[in-house]
Amino acid sequence: MPPKRRPDGGYGDRGGDMRFDAVLGEPFATVPEQAATAERLGYAGVHATELTHDPFLTCTLATTGTRTADVGTQIAVAFARNPMSVAVAARDLQDLSGGRFVLGLGTQVEAHITRRFSMPWGPPAERIAEFVRAVRAIWQAWEGDGRLRFQGEHYRHTLMTPAFSPGPAPNGLPPVHLAAVGARMAETAGAVADGVIAHVFCTPRYLEEVVAPAAARGLTREGRDRDGFAVVAPAFVVTGRDDAERAAAAAAVRAQIAFYGSTPAYRGVLEIDGRGNLADRLHELSVSRDPARWAAMAALVDDEVLASFAVVAERAADVPGLLRQRYDGLADRVVLGVPSGVDRGGWLEAIGSVA
Repeated sequence: MPPKRRPDGGYGDRGGDMRFDAVLGEPFATVPEQAATAERLGYAGVHATELTHDPFLTCTLATTGTRTADVGTQIAVAFARNPMSVAVAARDLQDLSGGRFVLGLGTQVEAHITRRFSMPWGPPAERIAEFVRAVRAIWQAWEGDGRLRFQGEHYRHTLMTPAFSPGPAPNGLPPVHLAAVGARMAETAGAVADGVIAHVFCTPRYLEEVVAPAAARGLTREGRDRDGFAVVAPAFVVTGRDDAERAAAAAAVRAQIAFYGSTPAYRGVLEIDGRGNLADRLHELSVSRDPARWAAMAALVDDEVLASFAVVAERAADVPGLLRQRYDGLADRVVLGVPSGVDRGGWLEAIGSVA
């Protein structure tokens, strides 16, 4: 049996130690092997994104390759679903994993919700807070007498019969983490969730001056303790086993930074470092249909900008130590993503043990 879970989604005593998680990805069929490799190397958790695959299905595969590591969605798009469907999927994964699941939720942006998912949009902070409360109300109905009486502004769940209740959770209920870019969403995470997931497009300065203080305000407002609340920091990493692999990783990360930096909703991340003009230029290029302009966006991410968003390491084995230095006192969990086009298993093996 795994040791007792902390409210932040980790195991054992907090002890002030930083935990590392790994992102799962392609090829989809190798997710169990990816997860097993990460667990063997000492990663505390493995996480599924919602890009080309359903994150709950990815997590299901990951449970088959792990015994102790957390398995979580980072993130599942809440507004593409409803609280009941999420409550069921999360509870199934909590039971399947023996109590190792972490439900990570995010809102996405309006265009994706309305145009890609064809779902309604509303005030994101208020709506996601209600979404989380609705999920927990459903879970509590299963824990108790089955009475479900959740009536909010955006969600209403008032029907639950014994045929649809799995009953009390044998391994407890999963923690809920909320993704946040701006202060408003981070404060919401502090008010209603068990952790806040910073965006990967987030510098340590932005995490320290915007995200963490906002989450703390949410905790204080609701009379909640910081202990047991997780600050999760996904991180860009540029490294490799040789010059070619390092160059490929740098190119992939520059392109990702340029893409995120072109989004008006993320402008504040660049603005805090006096790079508002870069945000404007990236956005200007991004609205063009000219492929050459999209290629030019990555070229605007110079070495200084790259280093502000990413750990850049000549030796892959130096990455864990550099991440500890970078996020010491700022994050409880650091999530390593693998740049596009890089072999995932080889990447983690090159970095080595993080235990």
